[in-house]
Amino acid sequence: MTSIVWIRKDLRLHDNPSLYHAAEAGDVLPVYIFDEDEEIGAAQKWFLHHALDSFQRRLDSVGGKLYILKGSPAKILPELAEKFQASSIHWNRQYEPSVFKRDREIGEALYKTGVNVNTYEGRLLLPPWDVKKNDGEPYKVFTPFYKALQKHEVPQALPSVKKMDTISFNKKDSLSLNELKLLPEINWTAGMEKRWTPSEEAAVRRFHAFIDKKLKVYKTQRDFPADEASSALSPYFALGLLSVRSVYHTVKKTAEAAGEPFLRQLVWRDFAYSLITHFPETETDPMNDQFKHFKWMDEDDQFDAWKKGKTGFPIVDAGMRELWSTGYMHNRVRMVVGSFLTKDLLIHWRKGADWFDDTLVDADVANNVMGWQWVAGSGADASPFFRIFNPTTQSKKFDPDGEYIKKWVPELREMPSKHIHDPSGAPEDALKEAGVNIGKDYPKPIVDHKAARLRALDRYDDVKK
Repeated sequence: MTSIVWIRKDLRLHDNPSLYHAAEAGDVLPVYIFDEDEEIGAAQKWFLHHALDSFQRRLDSVGGKLYILKGSPAKILPELAEKFQASSIHWNRQYEPSVFKRDREIGEALYKTGVNVNTYEGRLLLPPWDVKKNDGEPYKVFTPFYKALQKHEVPQALPSVKKMDTISFNKKDSLSLNELKLLPEINWTAGMEKRWTPSEEAAVRRFHAFIDKKLKVYKTQRDFPADEASSALSPYFALGLLSVRSVYHTVKKTAEAAGEPFLRQLVWRDFAYSLITHFPETETDPMNDQFKHFKWMDEDDQFDAWKKGKTGFPIVDAGMRELWSTGYMHNRVRMVVGSFLTKDLLIHWRKGADWFDDTLVDADVANNVMGWQWVAGSGADASPFFRIFNPTTQSKKFDPDGEYIKKWVPELREMPSKHIHDPSGAPEDALKEAGVNIGKDYPKPIVDHKAARLRALDRYDDVKK
């Protein structure tokens, strides 16, 4: 039997259902098709280039060869099936609304030509349609979703592919990685190169290091960005270098009760995919209909200041600069910068989501939309709109000594801890001693938080009326 495996966001040998089952059945042609119509941000393109390079080497080690093409999967897959006389095509499902719809159409077209199509769950703990209410309706609130998922059995991870027989092909027909043009023409990736190793082996090492050193303090320290107590596994989940089922069962087995707060985060990821699968319109539109009438502002200067980390609010600026340098931002800080954009600046959450899509190595449509609609107050199970984070208070609470700020906002390194969270309000002698001239060395705040908060609440009252 000859099978084609359509490789997408599943660049791993361990617990890869489509690759595993195809390799067990007979000869395999692993194919990666770079679809230029499928949007992917600049930071994640860099990560993808190196992840593909690593995956090629992993395939080589078990006898496989990756066939790389560029173009429309709907056109290329039937052509490959005919060219190689493949009796079946296998792939792990993706749930981004437009991609999921396209894949179903591809599957139906292939089936009509006599090709057997096999799809698998290789991205989530459970498929998005498995966890529903008793009446068949999807959950819109996380806690009942979490409890309901506990009643389901999450399948165990599959063994790693140890050996495969690859269909021979003309190497000239396969593109090189450089021909995909994923890397930027101007090199701005030094910070990402220092932070990340995009490979399956690195993903597994990072996971085990997290279990050994950080999981026991995850519950109490995960909200403190300077402590780096989070797992930082999200980039590896995003492109499938790490199996979420493998992680889930390993944590359950080794950590028991200590692992519960982390497992909730994995289930939250499933919840995000459930929402975007059942409510695909939320990719662009608010789930809460009231917000369709919300009057957002469009201040380009303020949006640019936010993107560049020059708002005059140190915790916000630190987060945005970490993002630009490393392609990543601590989760607590993501909430702070999101609240600041949507509530202090009243700029539409979609603009923030688009910026994150372009700059995050862990860019993921479901998680991104879920996070932004949550913080904006417009989504399912959202933070109420009237819950407006005070960036200074958040900074004092979660970065009390200013260690995170000093790392990413070096012009404030000499500021004493008690003034670093609000340097514009510091006394002149403290500023002088720290060598900080507000408005010159570090920007003045672009808004008055108290006034901005009242303005946001007024807008919300208008929508409610």
